[in-house]
Amino acid sequence: MHAYPYPHPFPMPEVRPHGMALAGLGKRLTARLIDIVAVLLLNAVVNGYFVYLYLQDFMPIFRNIMDQAAAGTTVPVAQQGTPRMQTLTIAIILIATLLWLAYEAPAISNSGQTFGKRLMGIKVVPVEKTGQLGFGRAFTRWARLGMWTLFWSCGIGVVIQFLYALSPVFDPRLRQAWHDKAAATVVVDVPAGGVPPTIKPGGSR
Repeated sequence: MHAYPYPHPFPMPEVRPHGMALAGLGKRLTARLIDIVAVLLLNAVVNGYFVYLYLQDFMPIFRNIMDQAAAGTTVPVAQQGTPRMQTLTIAIILIATLLWLAYEAPAISNSGQTFGKRLMGIKVVPVEKTGQLGFGRAFTRWARLGMWTLFWSCGIGVVIQFLYALSPVFDPRLRQAWHDKAAATVVVDVPAGGVPPTIKPGGSR
């Protein structure tokens, strides 16, 4: 048997959805990091007061643990969080989730671009057309990633979101992340003249 340098007997041509190049993984990651910073800034404004209240209850507990450690206590006795801390934790995570949803889903629905994607010159488009994605599919795409924010307090949410962010690596053909597969979308480079109109069968637009 012949040993081929590709998974197939012949190299497969590069996929160009709607005539556009797929967005590079570096661009996608950079756009996601920009969007994370943008959402964090929104949280600083909206969630800042609730974080301040949380720290008012948390810092005395933290200082008590540090004092025990400084006194030579082998196993410092940790105090239970206050009921207000538990309520604030739920409120902060819920608000953070809703802020992310409000930031990302409408933008992807209408233009296919968040602030980060616009800066990096990439765009989310449906697999089957070049028009608007629509809120339903934009929400589906966001939810597969963003809803795991609700599980940040137990740690599993961050791990799963990290895997979702890396998932385009597992699809070398279309570079679809798992949330792209759920919404049937691809991320493409935006050409200089914008996204071309969909060409219908028979050559009409």
